[in-house]
Amino acid sequence: MSDHLPLTALRTFEAAARHLSFRAAADELHVTPAAVSQQIKTLEELLGVKLFHRLHRGLALTASARAALVPLQEGFARLGDGLRLLKGTAESSRVNVWMAPAFAARWLLPRLERFVSEQPDTELWINASAELIDSATSRLELTAELMRSEQIDLAIRFGHGNYPGCRVAHLMAAAVTPLCSPSLVSRATQPLRSPADLIHHTLLHDDTPYEGRPGWAQWFEAAGVDDVDARRGLHFNNLQLAMAAALDGQGVALCIEQLAADDIAAGRLVSPFSPTIELDSAYYLIAPEERADTEAVAGFRQWLLTQVAAV
Repeated sequence: MSDHLPLTALRTFEAAARHLSFRAAADELHVTPAAVSQQIKTLEELLGVKLFHRLHRGLALTASARAALVPLQEGFARLGDGLRLLKGTAESSRVNVWMAPAFAARWLLPRLERFVSEQPDTELWINASAELIDSATSRLELTAELMRSEQIDLAIRFGHGNYPGCRVAHLMAAAVTPLCSPSLVSRATQPLRSPADLIHHTLLHDDTPYEGRPGWAQWFEAAGVDDVDARRGLHFNNLQLAMAAALDGQGVALCIEQLAADDIAAGRLVSPFSPTIELDSAYYLIAPEERADTEAVAGFRQWLLTQVAAV
């Protein structure tokens, strides 16, 4: 075999192996499917091994290809790190972060000014995705391989903490509690003095489909209330919308307390009564092992942990 490293063919193989499709790889690499096929053929001839089984309905990796795929992806990730270092310190200080939209809007954004002040040389790129929760309906399984392919340095995910091939740190626990505008608690007619008083108020539902999400029915059971219809009210598929309605005084929302910490501290929202339901899921910091200890990623991760500890 030649000592020349066939980088183009290897990159083409990595894309085709990840998608299990020459056409999808061609779209990603901005070439034709025929060009992808030719690169794979060249690589197979150069290595003397077969890389794909051509099936009637697609492709399957051979045993050799499966064994080589992850090391190749790690190698390309390291090459990317090296190129960023060659281009200069500014680019190497970039941190690409994934997180759920509600966490980004309700918890992180109010604190970002502090981060910019404390670490002005770090360039944050934030991508909010509703799929960054563990749920039966989520199509996004968070793995080190996925984070490498999407060039994500750090993810903040709501779930159980099992993310293969990643460095995982617990960020914060989560608990659900009723929240509303202070005006509802003390209004002249039908004030909120006990859980039973919710029969006179609009229930705001966060129907985000995360695993173990408690609804109003579960909360009423914990509160010992059995004469309130837990299904009625306004239903939202996004926590931010439910919280916005609560802030506007439109009803009482069952929300993750930690994401409302700033609104509670400022008096914009109050928890009129208990109980608070502790969740099995929590927020986790996740990074591919090869990126976890880089200066920018480690710096942002430590800053996040410090902010949580200060609450």
